[in-house]
Amino acid sequence: MATDVITLITRDHRKVEALFERLKKKEGDPRATVAELHALLTAHARAEEDRVYPGIDAHHEVEEHKEAEVLLDALKRAEPGTADFEETLGKLVEAVNHHVEEEEGKLLPKLASQVDAKELERLGAAFRKRRDEELTALTGGAGSGSGSGSSADGEATKAELYAEARKADIPGRSQMDKEELEEALRKTGS
Repeated sequence: MATDVITLITRDHRKVEALFERLKKKEGDPRATVAELHALLTAHARAEEDRVYPGIDAHHEVEEHKEAEVLLDALKRAEPGTADFEETLGKLVEAVNHHVEEEEGKLLPKLASQVDAKELERLGAAFRKRRDEELTALTGGAGSGSGSGSSADGEATKAELYAEARKADIPGRSQMDKEELEEALRKTGS
């Protein structure tokens, strides 16, 4: 699994896009999805601002993070299924997609051209550590699952798997997709 900062950032972007799709398609519990989205986006933004952006000119990106934070807070307050929720979700998706396009199209390629692979790995480790600290702080050290871990169809959700992986202290769990979490938990016997 690649651990350079560019791979880690873009992997988070794909996770955010998947959460947006889940909300737009009205799949699963919207409040749980919004909580997962809020934690991931907030932790991701803080890790970028603290560990990646200081070495580059990223003032515009920081402003976009602030805009997304305001929209995220509004989405958390909105009642799922209402026009307010849908409108706020649309604005958030648009703002984040714009940010991702700029970051992946300009900022990350510029970073890749300015530093070597070793520095990208160092930044990746710093980014991941900071993001994981924020995720733990934002979720109170607990996941959204109750411990038994199953959705209505009997299959554990990604959030529930993540909570189990946290309990098992599986390294790199925040970078894993649902299948990787399942496999890691299987290997530990959890």
